[in-house]
Amino acid sequence: MQRLLRLVFAPPSGLILALALFVGACASAPGAIARGAPESFAPLVKNVLPAVVNIAVTETVTGNDVFADMPPELRDTPLGRQFRRRFGGKQEQVTGAGSGFIVDPSGIIVTNNHVVGRADEIIVSLTDGRQFKARVLGRDELTDIAVIKVSSPSPLPFVGWGDSRKMEVGDWIIAAGNPFGLGGSVSAGIISAEGRDLGSGPFDNFIQIDAPINPGNSGGPVFNMDGQVIGVTSTIVSPTGASVGIGFAIPSETVSAIVTQLLARGQIERGWLGISVGEVIKGIGLQVAGLDRNSPAAKAGIRAGDVLLSVNGERVETANGLIKAVAAVAPGNNVRITLRRQGRDIDIPVTVGRRPPEQAG
Repeated sequence: MQRLLRLVFAPPSGLILALALFVGACASAPGAIARGAPESFAPLVKNVLPAVVNIAVTETVTGNDVFADMPPELRDTPLGRQFRRRFGGKQEQVTGAGSGFIVDPSGIIVTNNHVVGRADEIIVSLTDGRQFKARVLGRDELTDIAVIKVSSPSPLPFVGWGDSRKMEVGDWIIAAGNPFGLGGSVSAGIISAEGRDLGSGPFDNFIQIDAPINPGNSGGPVFNMDGQVIGVTSTIVSPTGASVGIGFAIPSETVSAIVTQLLARGQIERGWLGISVGEVIKGIGLQVAGLDRNSPAAKAGIRAGDVLLSVNGERVETANGLIKAVAAVAPGNNVRITLRRQGRDIDIPVTVGRRPPEQAG
């Protein structure tokens, strides 16, 4: 033991040289030394927190609304039928809470659609105690983004967008919001994963974070270490309903584009072909299972049994990939669909239509 201690605390010169070479190699290797956590998040929080808002909503619900949200396995039970008979037509005012953040000093606020989508009244509270009534400027159910507006006699504090595409797994982030109604709360963590698909819709592309978020955080911002918004908190995975360290945010790459369109038009117009896909042919493409009557694809001459290879030269290998590629094209514009028919590859131009609610492709 004594010899071992001497070796550890007073190594011979040869070992010192070896250690020095090893440390030097590690120091010079690209990416070998990770950037540590900041000594304090306080300066960052002071800069961004004034632009984070609490959102209180009041909405009218009926027993039928509650019944619609009831798990399907309960609806046809005696309990479910009794609930609908007793409360189906009754109306009640309920309140809810969420978060948001100001992106323009004129009072433009970004939040989740599920926070304000059915609200009769929206009250926004700032960290300095000021309160404002807000109105909805536009919302998008498919990405769960909404834009609301308050009117203030003076410019409001605001935050800017960061680029979520530059964030990497392991990067530090700060989440801010109104968990359990406790406004002005922040939590720190890292990006745990990227590109998560939770099966909630065709445009799922969540950032997974381990910064604790809870009910009420919905619509709140996720900041990088430069104080820029790189995500909007949307949902958590939890057996208890409270944080277990797995939360999900919509990346700013998606949110900023949606916000721009909502401010310009009040709604999102997405491209649509009217195709339903069947078999995924690995490494090749998607087989067309059917087409909506009078759809853009049918009018252009696409047929059931064709195998879709690419949209405007970009390969498509999943149904969601096809939906996203077509949805990014404004209705009325043309796309080039490359497909394989009877062993031959052909290009077909298609004038994209407007995507109806809840359509597939």
